[in-house]
Amino acid sequence: GICRFWDGLTLSLRLILFYICSYRYDMPLRMESGKDRQSFEGLTLRGRGAGSNASGRFERHRRSVMDDGWNSLALHPDRKPTTTHIERPKAIITRNQSPDVPFEHSVNAYRGCEHGCIYCFARPSHAYMGLSAGQDFETEIFIKPNAAALLEAEITRPGYTPRSIAMGTNTDPYQPIEKTQQLTRSVLEVLLKHRHPVSITTKSDRILKDLDILAALDKHKLVHVMLSVTTLQHQLCRRMEPRAASPAQRLRAIGALSAAGIPTGVMVAPVIPGLTDHELDWILAAAKDAGAGSAAWIMLRLPGEVAPLFEQWLSTHYPDRKGKILNALRDMRGGKLNDPRFGARMRGRGAWAHMIKQRFLKAARRHGLTTTAAAHAAPDMAMFEIPKHPPQTAKKHMDTPVEQQLSLF
Repeated sequence: GICRFWDGLTLSLRLILFYICSYRYDMPLRMESGKDRQSFEGLTLRGRGAGSNASGRFERHRRSVMDDGWNSLALHPDRKPTTTHIERPKAIITRNQSPDVPFEHSVNAYRGCEHGCIYCFARPSHAYMGLSAGQDFETEIFIKPNAAALLEAEITRPGYTPRSIAMGTNTDPYQPIEKTQQLTRSVLEVLLKHRHPVSITTKSDRILKDLDILAALDKHKLVHVMLSVTTLQHQLCRRMEPRAASPAQRLRAIGALSAAGIPTGVMVAPVIPGLTDHELDWILAAAKDAGAGSAAWIMLRLPGEVAPLFEQWLSTHYPDRKGKILNALRDMRGGKLNDPRFGARMRGRGAWAHMIKQRFLKAARRHGLTTTAAAHAAPDMAMFEIPKHPPQTAKKHMDTPVEQQLSLF
């Protein structure tokens, strides 16, 4: 009797344990809506913009998210640390021939960006490194420790013709990693040494750490700075640009730079129709009050892998506005989410694009902000100095394959 009772009790306990385990391990597969479904599908990481990490377009194998039956997705970490990689290019100056941008030469000391802006057009460049345009772009950062040395070698080689060098054209020169690497500062030191003109675009108030160098460059009218302000809404900024400076910090940076006499403007980029376009007037007014003297804007671009990432982001954070935003983009991009053609990719075409352009121009005029090419202080090329004996390490310029491919987007 005791044995039969014990066998029955054991069987009952096994059945109870089986049902508990079945419910536990099947739970991720039964998630239907709300916060649980978002974390299951997107594996969203705190402090990061992208909600996925799809394989790069040049990889032989594709990664996909699935549960292995052991509740592994529920145990997925919500943080991913930043990892740095050393990159040693043969040249640092990238030549540009696009009629859509006001510069010919640019320098990027970093590849990838910790700011994690979900809309960043540079995300597809990580595919050339065998990485994802998603979370890899924000966490796998390539640094170029020889950037300053390469720059000095290139600008001092025989026959070099000085052109204003743009910084912040691909990834932000003042992203968080600059605090320890100081690559942007070392590049500015070389430019100051040879009195070479430079323009800087950034979303970070970290630029104020280099105020001494910028002030020295400004004495020779060699520098112009643009602070990128996409929105004045703090919550939207944290979702869309998770590790960039807050809107208030960027406005304070505009004020500090302007107070130091450095020509400073505001870059409203990108303008997102249906999400941020209504803030144009407010942003320009706030920038003018802070001390900005010029303004520029760029319409949202979604090249390559950026489009699905942005769509996923909208589904997670603004599902009610997703249709309106994407339809507006298609309206100004010929029915597509991206139009790479020169003359169309930065502004778009159609009623939406025309309306936003007119609103921007009228707001800038109302607040007394310059919007033409004259907004950039004309650099004095005659100030450029070349040593009598250029370094022997000077090498002929050669664009890297990645930089050449970026012009396609």
